[in-house]
Amino acid sequence: MQGDAWLDEVSWDDDGLVPAIAQDAADGRILMMAWMNREALGLTARQGLAVYWSRSRKKLWHKGEESGHQQKVSEIRLDCDNDVVVLQVQQSGGIACHTGRRSCFYQRLEEQRWVTVEPVLKDPASIYGKR
Repeated sequence: MQGDAWLDEVSWDDDGLVPAIAQDAADGRILMMAWMNREALGLTARQGLAVYWSRSRKKLWHKGEESGHQQKVSEIRLDCDNDVVVLQVQQSGGIACHTGRRSCFYQRLEEQRWVTVEPVLKDPASIYGKR
């Protein structure tokens, strides 16, 4: 497809994946990092909602399919080496992390140990139910 030629410019890794960083479009906060394959990036661009590739489940993962915390994508950028994607998103529900926090990056290195510095906004059990 000529319309998808832009996907050929991405430097996919040996597994056909590229790291994708979701960043809050309003304040620039990094919310999460996940992986995308060609299909996920194409769907994200066409639908305007973030779709990732789950390496553990080996399938497409439509962000928010279980939690309802979708990411509406306002912009997609590719880095200078064409091997990292950044998505500017509007995070529905204000929660991007499966732990119930705003961001997956809630731990900070302090005196040679990782310290949790952000609160849980919603109990994951109430988001996902019992697994």
